[in-house]
Amino acid sequence: RSFLPSKARQQYMVLLPFLIHTDSPEKVCVQLTHLNESVTLSATLEYQGENRSLIDDVVSEKDVFTCIPFSLPKSNSTSPVTFITVMVKGVTLQFRSRKSVLVKNSESLVFVQTDKPIYKPGQTVLFRIVSLDKDFRPLNEDPKRNRLYQWTKAELKRGLIQLSFSLTSEPMQGTYAVVAQKASGKTVWHRFSVEEYVLPKFEVTVKMPKVITILDKKLTVTVCGLYTFGKPVPGLVSFRVCRKFEHAATTCYGEEARAVCDEFSGQVNNYGCISETVKTKLFQLKRSGYENKLHVEAKIKEEETGVELTGTSFSEITTTISKITFEQSDSHYKPGIPFFGQVKLVDGSGAPIANEVVRISFQGGQTTNYTTDEEGRARFALNTSTMYFDSVAIRATHKVYPYCYDRSWVVPYYEEGYLHLKRFYSPSKSFLKIEPKAETLTCGSSTEVRVHYIFTPEAIGEQKKIVLYYLVMAKGIIKQAGTHILDLDQESANGVFLLQLPVQADIAPVAQVLVYTTAPSREVIADTTKFNVEKCFKNKVALNFSASEGLPSSDVHLLFRASPNSLCAVRAVDKSVLLMKSEADLSPSSVYSLLPVKELRDYNYGPDTVSEEPLENCIPLKKIVVDGITYSPVVEVNEEDTYSILKLISFISSHSAIQPQGLYATARPWANVTIPDTITEWKANAFCTSADTGFGLSPTVSLRAFQPFFVELTLPYSVVRGESFTLKATVFNYLAACIRVSVTLAQSTHFLATPVEKEEESHCLCENGRKTVAWLVTPKSLGQVEFSVSTEALQNQQPCGNAIVETPEKGRKDTVIRQLLVEVCGLHFLGLAYFSVQGDIMGTAMQNLHQLLQMPFGCGEQNMVLFAPNIYVLDYLNKTEQLSEEVKSKAIGYLVSGYQRQLNYKHPDGSYSTFGPRYGQLGNTWLTAFVLKSFAQARPHIFIDEKHIQDALAWLSYKQKENGCFRSSGTLLNNAMKGGVDNEISLTAYITIALLEIPLPVTHSVVRNALFCLETAADKKENHVYTKALMAYAFALAGKEEKRKALLGSLEKEAVKKGECSWKHQAPSPLVPLLLPHQALLSKGLAMATPSFQCTCSA
Repeated sequence: RSFLPSKARQQYMVLLPFLIHTDSPEKVCVQLTHLNESVTLSATLEYQGENRSLIDDVVSEKDVFTCIPFSLPKSNSTSPVTFITVMVKGVTLQFRSRKSVLVKNSESLVFVQTDKPIYKPGQTVLFRIVSLDKDFRPLNEDPKRNRLYQWTKAELKRGLIQLSFSLTSEPMQGTYAVVAQKASGKTVWHRFSVEEYVLPKFEVTVKMPKVITILDKKLTVTVCGLYTFGKPVPGLVSFRVCRKFEHAATTCYGEEARAVCDEFSGQVNNYGCISETVKTKLFQLKRSGYENKLHVEAKIKEEETGVELTGTSFSEITTTISKITFEQSDSHYKPGIPFFGQVKLVDGSGAPIANEVVRISFQGGQTTNYTTDEEGRARFALNTSTMYFDSVAIRATHKVYPYCYDRSWVVPYYEEGYLHLKRFYSPSKSFLKIEPKAETLTCGSSTEVRVHYIFTPEAIGEQKKIVLYYLVMAKGIIKQAGTHILDLDQESANGVFLLQLPVQADIAPVAQVLVYTTAPSREVIADTTKFNVEKCFKNKVALNFSASEGLPSSDVHLLFRASPNSLCAVRAVDKSVLLMKSEADLSPSSVYSLLPVKELRDYNYGPDTVSEEPLENCIPLKKIVVDGITYSPVVEVNEEDTYSILKLISFISSHSAIQPQGLYATARPWANVTIPDTITEWKANAFCTSADTGFGLSPTVSLRAFQPFFVELTLPYSVVRGESFTLKATVFNYLAACIRVSVTLAQSTHFLATPVEKEEESHCLCENGRKTVAWLVTPKSLGQVEFSVSTEALQNQQPCGNAIVETPEKGRKDTVIRQLLVEVCGLHFLGLAYFSVQGDIMGTAMQNLHQLLQMPFGCGEQNMVLFAPNIYVLDYLNKTEQLSEEVKSKAIGYLVSGYQRQLNYKHPDGSYSTFGPRYGQLGNTWLTAFVLKSFAQARPHIFIDEKHIQDALAWLSYKQKENGCFRSSGTLLNNAMKGGVDNEISLTAYITIALLEIPLPVTHSVVRNALFCLETAADKKENHVYTKALMAYAFALAGKEEKRKALLGSLEKEAVKKGECSWKHQAPSPLVPLLLPHQALLSKGLAMATPSFQCTCSA
């Protein structure tokens, strides 16, 4: 029997999200019913100046419901607003409608991961950049569109790239950032720290309630110390509990004017902990004038070594004794369908309160008592069949406390819950209601969705079967769609039907469910709700070690499971590093937080608002007259209707058609890894990317590197040469027997070591025992000095007291090697060597090339003197085709190190000085010009931030006088470095050369004015020959041939010729005899293909 009435009206509806992302799989859903002829259905999007077809089908069936996928290319339009036009055309039917939607370009989801959150100077920073689309599939952007911080040609493979760079031995300490630039130009930052540090040996934790109330009489504070390998720390604990005053007094009154404190101390127990019950009476929790926190600072001093570490925590003090809130509750009710609600009762800390009575009162109704379950929740249902209010207020209470006020005291507060409901309007009084779910849906399961319905004869007419349509939308995209047929011959017109919702990663983190039907009465009956879904990924990644514990330097299997053909990245971090500096873990929540849209909420999207249908389609609000009585229209502001449900989806519908008017191949890979030679715990996780299943992330797993008998060293990060320090070696025995051990420090020519106590041949260690041996050490060498300490379990029959000594079968000996940085106090003057330069530009240096390439170090002057030759060597070898990859790699490494180091000596104003801004020095004009010139010349080889060049240029411009010459500023430690640049003219010539070699054009105002200064001074007879050589080179770079020739001619006249040429003027610097022919050769070489001007300079 047909369920269509004989006079059914044709209906159609097209549904799609009002916000569409480009380069993303979208869906548009179409519903056509009650057709009595074949029609052509078309939907076109007015996109980038053309009509793009989304649907163009001939429909012959009477009833159709289908979803069609589509995708839009990247938009170049500045406006995101576009229009969709839907047309239904048949022999007798024709309908056309146009509606606006938003189109936004998809943003790649990019995150950066470093191998650890903190680094020491000289260490290598490893980092990964991951790029995904909004379905978490790997996204490989064109290299030109992924401009990374120092890498402009970074190609991503399966959405992943791994890069690294080395820190200098003396970098600027503080916070650094890896910056990745996306295709849109937006940047993603990942910060890490560079510090001089010693990793903590153990962790101090303070356990106390996160929140206490003003009614609490006491609280328990537990302080524990645990080594990173999981064993308890023996030692003395001291901690203070303080409540600070809201407005602390001046320092004149000491500590007691800032806070009220209580102190505790004691030895830890066998578990490394101490617990104390703290009475709150001292802290006057009910008094005002204090901060609403109790702070605890705890210290544990390790036995024997004296190493002391600190842990802190606090408890918030609240006046809220209990709080009741409504959960998963709608903002409206539908008459005739029960309203389902839920309240949750928690204490001041947010912990659920179970088995407590809560009272729920309804406006115009009675008060009902409910008892909370173990989760503090109480569920209730409201019978709405007799409710007629436009709005209903519901109140939930727990306890009532008598209110009194005194500004010096605070009172307990029992927070009540309120919920305001609006009546949902339906002209036929027909409704649908999706029953909400409080719990988060688990991926990989199927959940049952209960839908309550009530259909009146005014809505369904003669229909015996009703087709209900449902859509599931997540991340702003229609993910699922289907139908459910309700047979009214077998079921009531008022009841419940069930839908099965498969829960997978594609509908996480929020699934928005829409259920609707279209009635013959031209009414859309609908409801929507949202379900929270577990943040999961389609690519199921698991990481495990073959054993949870292993010996240092032993092998272990690393097992991980992922989708086939996945590319996986693993990271393992020493727990000590995480104790030193914690970081936000890579987690499902952090990855999902990158999504631009988790759920569509409203029509507004930034500055853009999607417009509605023209108002002429609506009933005008006009007064009418009936039987002589005037009626005014009334709008119920508290009522809602179906529009409030469907406004998140652009829908175009017609309920009555208008007549024409004219990883890998295997899914379970494994790898052998060697456990690092450190007693600690390692935290590891992995993520994988796949073209088929996208991104996946494993939970964090642990591997403990441990052996029951070992030695650890306690030493500082660095010392100054000549300074003595105490080196301590602690031997641990976690064997179940006593052992006799020896401890030795290997001798070295780099330090002197004297035992602090009388040296013994062996020491007794029983179960859980430890022994610390100390030496007073005085380093004799600079740099990294190595210390090697060995301990060995002796095969000795001498007992330990009454205990028999045993010798372990494995791991009888343990050796630890550590390095200590020995620094120099102050700076030492660098001696200068004088040498001869042959007419061959590079001379004999080609035979000693490795000596020309040097790692820059030292102060701002030394660093640049060593930095610049690396550029010249690279340029020369490259142009003569003699550059090998080995030499290139070495030179570039030196340049990167020198570049990073020189930034230590940069001033905020853009200038540079010998020791930087820390010692109150002024920026030096010559050094700043040298840095500017060298950085500009290094740009073809390494990344140089353009900002540093522009800052130096701006500072030098500020130093230019009205006559174009430059003022000298600052001092140099070694004046011989600047050669003959000892007056205003030679300084101006040097700066002009630097500016032209950047290169700046001659027309640049600073260059033009500087050349004016040089031209004015060029004819002066008192100019030193070195000044003339500098000016000649500057004029050669500027293309001023007459000036260049004149100066070179003057130089040739002044040369003393004895088969070779040289200049015998008194040199202002020992370097002038070397630099003078160099500048002359450069001036000559710019005009001659092969310089014949050969000179030997002697000193």
